[in-house]
Amino acid sequence: MKLNIKNTIYMTALSGALAFASSCDKVDFGDLNVNPNATTEPITSALLTNALASIGGTTWGDGLSSLGGFYSQLYTETQYTETSRYAKLTANWDGLYAGYLYDLQNIINYNSDPATAEKALLNGSNANQIATARILKAYFFWQITDLWGDIPYFEALKGGQGQIPYDPQEAIYADLLKELREAVDQFDNGLPVKGDILYKGDIPSWKKFANSIRLQMALQISKADPNLGKTEFLSALSHPAGVIDDNSENAMLVYPGGNYNNPFYQYYNVTKRDDFAVTSSILDRMNGNGDLRNSKIASSTVGFPYGLTRDAAVAFSNQNTNFARPMAAGATPATAAVPIVTAAHVYLARAEAAQLTWTSENVEEMYEAGIAASWAEFGINNPNSLANYLADTDVNLGTGNIPEKIATQRWFAYYPNGWKAWNVTRKNGFPSLTPAPGTGLPGIPVRFNYGTNEPQLNPENYAAAAAKFTANGEANSMFAPVWWDK
Repeated sequence: MKLNIKNTIYMTALSGALAFASSCDKVDFGDLNVNPNATTEPITSALLTNALASIGGTTWGDGLSSLGGFYSQLYTETQYTETSRYAKLTANWDGLYAGYLYDLQNIINYNSDPATAEKALLNGSNANQIATARILKAYFFWQITDLWGDIPYFEALKGGQGQIPYDPQEAIYADLLKELREAVDQFDNGLPVKGDILYKGDIPSWKKFANSIRLQMALQISKADPNLGKTEFLSALSHPAGVIDDNSENAMLVYPGGNYNNPFYQYYNVTKRDDFAVTSSILDRMNGNGDLRNSKIASSTVGFPYGLTRDAAVAFSNQNTNFARPMAAGATPATAAVPIVTAAHVYLARAEAAQLTWTSENVEEMYEAGIAASWAEFGINNPNSLANYLADTDVNLGTGNIPEKIATQRWFAYYPNGWKAWNVTRKNGFPSLTPAPGTGLPGIPVRFNYGTNEPQLNPENYAAAAAKFTANGEANSMFAPVWWDK
């Protein structure tokens, strides 16, 4: 899969044009290049809406998270199977920096600059706009560093050109946790933020959202830096603003339909593609234990074998035309919401933290609350079936294999978010997944390789970072783990 991301953070074309212009005689074009209808100052509410509109795509639709879904075996390809068989990626991050990250940085800058802060008040208090943008910026950077590892961070988004250094993931994580912690306490009692299509300016919800992100990030570093992880986890969990602990508080991006459709609806009903399937890796685990989520995550219970060659995949799809399509395929309405952070995510993270003895919470209570929240999130209200499922020997913690069972349920609950499911399988090693057959490669990829633009736009810093991620004699390898993957 090739991502078509056209913008570039380094803006080399612009710098080249400026260099060319400076070498020529100055010519006065008058008002020829002045657009009288152009907006000369950012409308911060519009920037926020644009960034939030992108957050649903980070779950599945923009390609990045769906790539993680291939490596965590939520999905597989049915026709062109190169990605499922670990072809080297050409995914570039340029548009992420030049898009929603730059929008969020502009919100922060415009509300921080005394020259523009008063005008920005039209869209909410300065503190509330800055805090909201910091939380979202941290969320997006969390995804980018989890996918690639070391990335440009501290010197990014400052308007500089040329060589921008990559920062170590451990330093990025520490700063993101700090950003989330400070942003929650930055909100004031001023006007709510305009342009907020996630929580409509509700500050208590944003605080719970931020604490819930921080809690999950802290758990992600449980092996790489357990002291920092535990400290941040406990801090987020005990914060007076609380965490998401009920489905009514879930961060769900609701699509209005029309030009802004649910990404699954768009995929199957508008672009009319049919080359993704839900794997037998996940459905076989659900089908055999009475997990009723199987009818919600897929259009049928016929899981597609993972990582087949093109010929084998085409043969299977021809023989099994009712193979499982993601999210019940055409049954997903245009206005369906996409989950970003939910009570199930948080409860199951709390179960793992309790199992690590980070907290004194009851492991089984948190675990069962997480499963129940996940079923309810998918619209399943069947207490008897849930009770039977929780009693199943492959699910019940009383029959052993506690870390594996918690990790498996976190993997289930993150569906359809491939990035977060991949975080679970990489860090925990559970559920145990079999690599695509016959690839001749070391196993399942554990990071994205840096994209093809980086060696051209930022060669010196790229070379140093690529060398750091060397595996089997290859720099910038997909098989060299990121910092927290121990």
